[in-house]
Parts: sequence; C-alpha cells; structure tokens
Amino acid sequence: MSQYINMAMSKAVYEKLEDGTYFGVIPECPGTIAFANTLFECEKELQSVLEGWLIVKSRYGDKLPIISK
Repeated sequence: MSQYINMAMSKAVYEKLEDGTYFGVIPECPGTIAFANTLFECEKELQSVLEGWLIVKSRYGDKLPIISK
C-alpha cells in the first residue's frame, strides 16, 4: 500500500492560489483534493486525504486506478 501511496503522490499537482494558499489534487485518484497555507502542509494534507480515500475504496471493494505500470 505504501508503494501505491508514493506513486500516487508523485502524480500530485499543486497550485498556489491568489490568496497565497495552496491547492493540491491527484488527477488519477478522483476526489483527492487538499488546501493548506503552505506547500508542505498541502502535501501532508493531500497524503492524508489519499490514505482515507484508499480506506474507503478498499472497504467497498472498489478497484483502484492504475498509477504506474
């Protein structure tokens, strides 16, 4: 699971917003989105969101998107 998380996080896209805060998303994992005051905090929040997303997907038996071959 940690390898999947690392690969998914490597696909994350971040953007600095007009108010100076950050937005992050993992396009391959629909619904994973995070906002924070710093890029570092945004990365940590996005990883936490991804972990929760994976738990929900696993609980319901949903297939995970293929991140890397």
